[in-house]
Amino acid sequence: MGSKHSTPVVTGLSALPRGVWALGLVSLCMDMSSELIHSLLPVFLVGVLGASKTLVGLIEGIAEAMALIVKIFSGAASDYLGRRKALTLLGYGMAAVTKPLFPLAGSVATVFVARFIDRIGKGIRGAPRDALIADLTPANLRGASFGLRQSLDTVGAVAGPILAIIAMGQLDDDIRAVFWIAVIPAILSVIILVSFVQEPERPVTADPAPPLRAADVKTLGRAYWLVVATGAVLTLARFSEAFLVLRASEAGLADAYVPFVLVVMSVAYAASAYPAGAWSDRAGRKIVLVAGIGLLVVADVILALAPDIWLVMAGTLLWGLHMGLTQGLLAAMIADTVPRRLRGTAFGVFNLFSGIMMLAASVLAGMLWDRFGVTSTFVAGAIFSAMSLIGIVCFARPRTATPSR
Repeated sequence: MGSKHSTPVVTGLSALPRGVWALGLVSLCMDMSSELIHSLLPVFLVGVLGASKTLVGLIEGIAEAMALIVKIFSGAASDYLGRRKALTLLGYGMAAVTKPLFPLAGSVATVFVARFIDRIGKGIRGAPRDALIADLTPANLRGASFGLRQSLDTVGAVAGPILAIIAMGQLDDDIRAVFWIAVIPAILSVIILVSFVQEPERPVTADPAPPLRAADVKTLGRAYWLVVATGAVLTLARFSEAFLVLRASEAGLADAYVPFVLVVMSVAYAASAYPAGAWSDRAGRKIVLVAGIGLLVVADVILALAPDIWLVMAGTLLWGLHMGLTQGLLAAMIADTVPRRLRGTAFGVFNLFSGIMMLAASVLAGMLWDRFGVTSTFVAGAIFSAMSLIGIVCFARPRTATPSR
């Protein structure tokens, strides 16, 4: 009987379900594959295939827009069908199938098709995968579970560009040959998903509603919409990491070392996501979220005023820590605030709003930079961060976990 109440075992990494570890490794492998390609794709499009920079932007914009649209429908479909793994597998499978198209591409059109299918796959898998993690995990381990997946995902995002740099050196800058390497982790991610992720049995009383029925969206409740609003304002404050790269370049970092900016951010992100999730399981979500948003305010202020590259790197490090403290946490908060049968829909709606706000934030950040200079972009980020922080402190109630049934 004493072992049943042994809390240290319950809250450790070993207590997390095998399926959560497997989904984290799936994310790691697919992110490694995708980021290996994405770190070289603009150079490949412009230097090898002769695309204009405008065309590169158009390809990325259309692909990301499709991912946003698909996310909301895939989450709702997973609620309706009661099969999270099948849709998750479809999404990862579509992404894996596209990887050989990049080294084989003889035209910009082929790359466009590959990116289009890849982003649709990302849109399909995101919400069902997060809902599946929530289904697999007891309420007292949700923060740790989402944090672990986010950490492993970010490890892949760091490993991909590093692998690309090493491979380019070993393969005499042959981008097509390097792209073939990305096929291996993509296939491995699908194998892990098929072999090691078991979907839990749904309760026999489950009564799935038709996808995207307005009445069901309305039942998501105030607590859920507060999380969505927090995530949206936070995204306005954060904008694209591309602006961190531009900030470092503006501070004098040589082009050859600019990718190191994202490595610093991603390492801080990966190192903090799991501890932050586990901390939120013990101390409550609100205190960790406040700490994470506070870090973003400080990071934006430093990046706005930094006179040299070392302070820019310090701001980038804090930015990464903020990501680790907030991104997995917001996913756990969604799982806390919605009934099991609507988790897919809830994650889809959240991802859609966050994606739209990311697009708006990046456009706004670019406009401010062009019109008023670099300082204005990060000052605006600090203001939006502070607004989000005030909203959380004043209006959010302490988290009480919703039963997972």
